[in-house]
Amino acid sequence: MSTLTKAEIIDAVYDKTDRTRGEARKYVESLISIMKTAIVRDHALLISGFGKFEAYAKKARKGRNPATDKPITLEARKVVVFRLSKKFRDELN
Repeated sequence: MSTLTKAEIIDAVYDKTDRTRGEARKYVESLISIMKTAIVRDHALLISGFGKFEAYAKKARKGRNPATDKPITLEARKVVVFRLSKKFRDELN
């Protein structure tokens, strides 16, 4: 199993359109930029038939360093989760 990369997405857009490779790169970069902006601004991005990206804040919590077994505090941070749409989940299964 391999991971689909941004370069492979650009190649796929290039192959399926009559645009140049440079234009395909701009389109993919623009789409990714729009998606990032939506998640930062609205904390969510819904793509019907695909799924939903949601950002939320995790609180600081206690943890431990596995190498030394000493307790540490993990800082508060924001994370993004992805949830498949029911339609896509059904197609997958």
